Amino acid sequence: MLHVIAQIDLTPGTQEAFLTEFNQIVPHVRAETGCIEYSATIDAASNLERQHRDPNRVMVIEKWETLDHLKDHLIAPHMLEYRERVGDMILSAQLNILDPA
Repeated sequence: MLHVIAQIDLTPGTQEAFLTEFNQIVPHVRAETGCIEYSATIDAASNLERQHRDPNRVMVIEKWETLDHLKDHLIAPHMLEYRERVGDMILSAQLNILDPA
């Protein structure tokens, strides 16, 4: 199993629109072979001293059965269409692909 954390830094003021688009693809992604988990998260209001909060960031938490499943996900037609719709909202994106320890 692979864990994936995608950090997506957004153009200021686009988080709500981005999440609307993201939530439309969630059922399609969860139906993909090998998808265990797929969800967007935003910074919680915790008041903890060390927490870094950014209203222009979304973290996507994913789990996939294998690397091949993740690779298939990245080129799935619904993902290619989604990337076109949200491309102007994204300043940068970073994928962290992790093995369980």
